Amino acid sequence: MGRLTGKVAIVTGAASRAEGVGNGAATAILFAREGANVVLVNRNAERARSLEDRIRSEGGEAAAFGADVTQPEAAEAMAGFAIERYGRLDILHNNVGIGSPGTPETIDLADWNRVFQTNLTSALLCCRFCLPRMRSGGGGSIINVSSGAGMVGLFGAGGAVAYTATKAGLQGLTLSIAADYAAEGIRANCLIVGTVATPMVAHLGEEARERRRKAVPLQTEGTAWDVAHAAVYLASDEARWVTGVMLPIDGGFLAIRAWPR
Repeated sequence: MGRLTGKVAIVTGAASRAEGVGNGAATAILFAREGANVVLVNRNAERARSLEDRIRSEGGEAAAFGADVTQPEAAEAMAGFAIERYGRLDILHNNVGIGSPGTPETIDLADWNRVFQTNLTSALLCCRFCLPRMRSGGGGSIINVSSGAGMVGLFGAGGAVAYTATKAGLQGLTLSIAADYAAEGIRANCLIVGTVATPMVAHLGEEARERRRKAVPLQTEGTAWDVAHAAVYLASDEARWVTGVMLPIDGGFLAIRAWPR
């Protein structure tokens, strides 16, 4: 406990979209448990307030902020709110993300643009307005949440061209920021999240959940807490010499393959 004491963190997409704990909520909860003051950013302000209540009930400090960070004015207001409320900004955790099915031949262009705006442009905008605040505080940590889909093609998935492209784009964004701001003490790293069980994928059903578990070399199911523990490390001073890293949280899915016999 106390690994983030004195730090101020923003978590976008903080509140879970359904029953259960998603990656954003788990990260916000652990940030607060480790001593950070956490700004909970969500389009649904009511869900953000519910998460705030949960964190406060544990003795943590958090403040809900309703915003659609795909819009520049909202992203700027979010960064300003963190400074106004807590006086500084040390951590930005970009967790906003959606998907839309389709191949290059079948995806509707409006859906393509919506996924890019939500998954990639929002991260750019949040970084744009948070970076100056981090610089004035002497440094910071940016954590982008990507997916294994951004590193491998999803054979048999029916097409996920927009989702895959944006998740790969988040990795490029991370590397660019890491390079551009390293000399200013601002680190940027990326979590490559595997087939964790969260409210976002609950609609797939139990059979799909079991198939996803069996596809993991460790043969166990990942959860949002696995993602959150990695985020705490990257946000903390323990990772002060870690930047530009793509960290898989996937039970070995990307690194290990079945050997044909």
